[in-house]
Amino acid sequence: MSAVHLVPNLFELVRNPIAYIAKRWTPAPETLRRAALSALAMSVVIIVTGGAVRLTSSGLGCDTWPKCSSDSLYATSEMGVHGAIEFGNRMLTYVLSAAVGWAIVAARSAKPRRRGLSRLAWAQFWTVMGNAVIGGVTVLTGLNPYTVAGHFLLATGLLTVATLTWLRAGEGDVRPRPLAGPPVVKPVRVLVVASAALVTAGTVVTGAGPHAGDSSEVPRMPVALETAAQVHAALAWIVVALTLVVCLVMRAFDAPPGPRARARELLIVLLAQGVVGYVQYFTELPEVLVGTHLLGASLVWIATLRLLLSLRERGLPPGGTPAADAAHVPVEEGHGQAAHAGATQTSTRKARIPAPAGADDEPGHTTTVT
Repeated sequence: MSAVHLVPNLFELVRNPIAYIAKRWTPAPETLRRAALSALAMSVVIIVTGGAVRLTSSGLGCDTWPKCSSDSLYATSEMGVHGAIEFGNRMLTYVLSAAVGWAIVAARSAKPRRRGLSRLAWAQFWTVMGNAVIGGVTVLTGLNPYTVAGHFLLATGLLTVATLTWLRAGEGDVRPRPLAGPPVVKPVRVLVVASAALVTAGTVVTGAGPHAGDSSEVPRMPVALETAAQVHAALAWIVVALTLVVCLVMRAFDAPPGPRARARELLIVLLAQGVVGYVQYFTELPEVLVGTHLLGASLVWIATLRLLLSLRERGLPPGGTPAADAAHVPVEEGHGQAAHAGATQTSTRKARIPAPAGADDEPGHTTTVT
């Protein structure tokens, strides 16, 4: 009898392997969050190692694409250390793709099916593929500073989607319920826009700076490095000031503990990043500090997105308990107990979450989501 079912199963596996796995495996909520976190961690790693390629002047260690050289698919001993560094970074793309693939399979296999989370996971895949192409164009154009900037910005796009996937994996799928009013939400949104401008301005500093990515004559952006650095620093101070404003507004309007904690964390990361930025500028941009600043930029952006998403809640994740980021959500007595009890009923695959507070609500009132 097993032989009778073998052929259609194999056909199904070949036709749609992810759907095949999803039918036979349901990841625990913790497994889903770990899968999303692994993709996020690798998106940070690929940004930092990409910076290391530029800072070690290894950007043309492999002088063509998709092969490493016109004669070889991979780096050879004749290419030296620069070829090994550039080729190693290319190979890390496969590790990143594996992490993203795990996130895709875990999101698709979640029960009940979470289509929004699956779309976010797939968005990571397409962003990785698009950035691989832009990375190839960067090599083929001899490290054109504008394609280098685009390469980094698309990597930041991957970081954005990976962060959103990780945060969404730890919460439910009901309609978002705001945890703060417009006086808090509006300055946070302005802060997000300013942070995006800060990251973009950083690519101009890179494009005008001395670390072109190769020891040969590489074109630079026609902007004075001092001017670009001053604009970048001004934007950094604007972001810090906006973060302080957000902290004060949250205190004035008695925002929940979670968003206030996220705002404090962002402020700490910004101040540390500012110290590194000024030290690297006055010490003539040493490679180690520039790489540390690149890591800091990734952490600043992650902290900014965490702050933005902490201003609303979407209930408990199906079949599990809230992630650490969602644990701050205040619920009325009775609401939280009912929500937690319903979330653990995995046999029925239903999540009971706190219903929005209303004038006619009674203790213990909950909303059931399938």
